[in-house]
Amino acid sequence: MEIKRVGIVGAGQMGNGIAHVFAMAEYEVLLYDNSVENLFNGMQRIHKDLDTLIRLGKISDQTKREVLGRIKQVERLRELGPCDLIIEAARENEEVKKAIFKELEPFLAEQTLLTTNTSSISITRLASCTDRPERFMGLHFMNPVPQMKLVELIRGIATEEFIYTELKKVVERLGKTYASSEDFPGFIVNRVLMPMINEAIYALYEGVGTVSAIDQSLRLGTNHPMGPFELADFIGLDTCLAIMNVLHDGLADTKYRPCPLLTKYVEAGWLGKKTMRGFYDYHCNPPRPTR
Repeated sequence: MEIKRVGIVGAGQMGNGIAHVFAMAEYEVLLYDNSVENLFNGMQRIHKDLDTLIRLGKISDQTKREVLGRIKQVERLRELGPCDLIIEAARENEEVKKAIFKELEPFLAEQTLLTTNTSSISITRLASCTDRPERFMGLHFMNPVPQMKLVELIRGIATEEFIYTELKKVVERLGKTYASSEDFPGFIVNRVLMPMINEAIYALYEGVGTVSAIDQSLRLGTNHPMGPFELADFIGLDTCLAIMNVLHDGLADTKYRPCPLLTKYVEAGWLGKKTMRGFYDYHCNPPRPTR
């Protein structure tokens, strides 16, 4: 099959980036979000990212117009039904994702391929709630999508080989690199990354070091571009907690237990950059550690 039209569910941090890269690769994109504000903000983010590329001399004004012309905002989820490929990029909550696929099901075209951008949830389990588990896969982009080169491809137990082959072609057309992961909690990247972030939070919780000291140690001692607390705030502490809970529940190993301090920050609504406060306070310039 030839994939021409791509539907994206969610215009948030991940969804707008996914729309951006598909439109840049000359796919027709339909972008949906159940929040008009999120849809507006998502499109504004795409405008801003394209303007950055213009300033860097990587694209022209004409290219920006063409890219934006390929993105259509839609008001109803059902409008994505006829697309060749649908990418669910809603928040990291299994019940929310299952509800989206159930709502979409009556309107899907026969050829439609379903994918999810989940960063940790079982592909097999999500696929089982649809009418086409054999045409369902994990298509996990990294954040920020326009800059990050990796996409994880995750097959569920029922996924047929042809969709895996088609999605490899899609990833290559986007100018990205794919890594194949088995369907285990957290897949590859978050199976390794999130326990590292969680351990950094434990080190803070136990008084081993401050936010600044731990971030500086990882940046300079391991040559990481961002410290674990900077990265956690960028990802969103609610997302970090959700992934740690999936790892803990799915693998039944105490080493994946979320740090109580992470839970406390999420309960306080201190979710990182998106709420202007997490392990850093972003009302200050430069951001000030909150512990």
